[in-house]
Amino acid sequence: MKKSMIVAALLLGYGAAVATTAAAVTPVVAAPARAENAYLSQQDAAARSARVGNVDYTLEFALTGKDSFSGTTTLAFDLADAEGPLTIDLDKATIASVTVNGKAVTPRYNQWFVTLAPQDLKAGRNTVAIAYTRLHSTNGEGLHRMVDPVDGRVYTYSHFEPAAAHQMFALFDQPDLKGTFQVTVTTPADWVVSSTMRESGVTDIAGGKRWTFPRSKKLSPYNFSMHAGPYKVWEDNSGPYPMRLFARQSVAAQVAPKDWFSYTSRGLKFFDQYFGVPYQFEKYDQLLVPDFLYGAMENAAAITFAERAFLHQDEMTAAQRESLAGVIMHEMAHQWFGDLVTMKWWNGLWLNESFASFMGTLATAEATEFTHAWQSFYSDDKQKAYTQDQRVTTHPIETPVPSTANAFDNIDAITYSKGASALKQLRHLLGEEVFRQGVHNYLVKYSYQNAKLDDFIGSLAQAANRDLGPWTREWLYEPGVNTIAAEFSCAGGKIKSFSLHQSAPSAAMPTLREQRVQIGLFNLGQNGLSLSKNLAVTYKGAATAVPELTGAACPDLAYPNYQDWGYAKVQLDKKSFATAQARLHKVADPLLRSMLWQSLWDSVRDGKLPLNAFLDTVLAQAPGEKDYTLLGDILAKVGQSRAYLDNMGPQAAAYRSKVGGRLERMAFAASGAASADKNFQRLWFATFVGVASSQPALAQLADILGGKLVVPGLNVSQDVRWEIVNRLNRFAYPGSEALLAAEQERDKSDSGQAAALAARVIRPDAKVKAEWLANIGDLQTKLPFSKIRQAMQVMYPADQGALNELSAEQRLATLGQVDKAAGPVFMRSYAEAMIPATCTPASVARLQEAIVKLPDLSTGTKRSLLVRHQEDERCVAIKKAMTVF
Repeated sequence: MKKSMIVAALLLGYGAAVATTAAAVTPVVAAPARAENAYLSQQDAAARSARVGNVDYTLEFALTGKDSFSGTTTLAFDLADAEGPLTIDLDKATIASVTVNGKAVTPRYNQWFVTLAPQDLKAGRNTVAIAYTRLHSTNGEGLHRMVDPVDGRVYTYSHFEPAAAHQMFALFDQPDLKGTFQVTVTTPADWVVSSTMRESGVTDIAGGKRWTFPRSKKLSPYNFSMHAGPYKVWEDNSGPYPMRLFARQSVAAQVAPKDWFSYTSRGLKFFDQYFGVPYQFEKYDQLLVPDFLYGAMENAAAITFAERAFLHQDEMTAAQRESLAGVIMHEMAHQWFGDLVTMKWWNGLWLNESFASFMGTLATAEATEFTHAWQSFYSDDKQKAYTQDQRVTTHPIETPVPSTANAFDNIDAITYSKGASALKQLRHLLGEEVFRQGVHNYLVKYSYQNAKLDDFIGSLAQAANRDLGPWTREWLYEPGVNTIAAEFSCAGGKIKSFSLHQSAPSAAMPTLREQRVQIGLFNLGQNGLSLSKNLAVTYKGAATAVPELTGAACPDLAYPNYQDWGYAKVQLDKKSFATAQARLHKVADPLLRSMLWQSLWDSVRDGKLPLNAFLDTVLAQAPGEKDYTLLGDILAKVGQSRAYLDNMGPQAAAYRSKVGGRLERMAFAASGAASADKNFQRLWFATFVGVASSQPALAQLADILGGKLVVPGLNVSQDVRWEIVNRLNRFAYPGSEALLAAEQERDKSDSGQAAALAARVIRPDAKVKAEWLANIGDLQTKLPFSKIRQAMQVMYPADQGALNELSAEQRLATLGQVDKAAGPVFMRSYAEAMIPATCTPASVARLQEAIVKLPDLSTGTKRSLLVRHQEDERCVAIKKAMTVF
């Protein structure tokens, strides 16, 4: 790709982006082993695994800390026949030699895979050795390299999911060809190395050290890993499995090893007992790594975590500790479900993630102090699933994956959280012990193997002695979220009739599901809104009568998914809705309060409740909320509300100014009032920073940054300082550029660099936007992808609609060209952040036109475009429903 062409297309809207570099072409053969492209199809993977088995890897790496590394892969494997060519995956390497069964051969290599000729292979055991050099990755995949700007130290780590191991070494890069891995690594003298096994020897060599690791147990390639650098290491050997924690030297002071080891040891104990299968990988390493693409990755016995999510320059809040515990548990669950037993192909990735999300939440609730973890799951993860499941891009939980290019197309909240909710519902349907026994049987039967969905469901069905075919079809192969509503009539203060009514999302998604839920009936009294009746029922079809409730006290509020057993959107009856809106503060149960708040918010997003009415409820009731998890959820909805208002442009200016001032004053006052509780105070102050836009509020932030204004009890940590600097620059507060420069001088860490970049790019300055639009469009840029991604995320905040419009037409016109040139890792960030949507009918029409004009977009980018269109329509509808202008 000519970088000048992409930049010109993005900035000027003309020119066609063309590929100008071509990989070396493999000579044409009569029967090509597979398609000549960077990805592996399911069909080709199946054909290869039908021939190959019993794989062992011997890996040698030479790491120097420089831009490139060298390695030798020796593969030993059984081959069923030598009748056709065989491919070995290796990405963008320079090959020094290929030896097949002791014979040197000329490499047939297209920069994606090496093709071995049939005459060099034999039926039975084969050995192939490939020596090569390769550049380190800088986009978070393969063997990523990062230079710490604080001290110049170099750190590397590997990341392979879904199929990026061949960006580090030569292999059969597919999950159903499990193998063993024996590793030798040479490194600089001050480096340490972590891999699947604990090192068996470290010896001094000229200029460094050699690390030797024993052969591992069988793993799918994407679960193997190797990380190396001058990491600081903490150790804890108090439990049955040795634990280590790794982090860069320059951020070590931000790490709380006591918390990490505490949650890890509790999790290992919980899962050993729950699964009835002991942890299999002997030791437990966890590494905090920079520039990570995702939140964490379940590499067997060497789990990686994104620094940006788990490093803080202040004492962790309760919410941050809960997040840490939850992610540790999620990745730990994968050590059994995903690593020990692995899906055969990427269509099964959802089951890995759904199960880990379910089990991670269960372990957090039952093995840590965060006993309310299911409430957090409801407020965050499950709501994302409901949102995703109501979009035009919704999809079944189980979907085909034709190629590794599509492996992450459906990795979203449906995969993680709807799937986890379905498993939670299945556990209620079957019973807790039956479900646990089925999981145990599955893990025992398929240990160190690959399994399919039918194998998992079959184990549960056998334990339950029940046919789960209908449940599987309804829940896993049909998209959409159903709506349930309670309908009842009363006479003489008693229920005369009661039924549950279920509706399908649309005629295109007509499925009605079987679910087991609890119906909660509530009545107002001196002590608020109290539970008067709770009944567990199983419903299916369009209507289910509930005669057991006949004669019960007529409720002021009926909630048909009490305690959140089911996965369904709840539609409150008119009486219950009115009670919820007026009496939220009277509801004692925090989970029920969360669900009622969510019902109000759903009504806003559906255009049934004016956003201004919702904000009136927030202003009246949020300051009195005493549940920390729920308050965080309410204040997150305040942030979303503010984004809607900002997107509404000049039409909403007067109301935005009026309600914005009220929100600013509420959040600032609550910050001061919460000085005795750091968790609540930091929640409220973060909200104040997030809504501050008036000159008086921005002046308060500047004074807090400069020490002129003190909020009692508030620690203005480096993290908080950057949040303030970002907000001041977002609104071009006078002197904010100088404050940015001073803060960048104060904090020279890589996180400080990232924060400074964000504050610079977010400024409402057309010149800055053009400069970074050029950087983003330069696909050959030397800037790390982490910086490009950071810039994308802050380029066009909701309140900068006019600046967004300056290049909106050009970005849409060149979307297809960028999509073809950039690849899925880049496009996941680009499509989410750079497709313009500005909450006007014209913007909606422009997106609709782009959908028609760009039929050949990649699956992921097309979905992003469809979602932007739908959400832009939603914003216009929310604006139309407002009753204040």
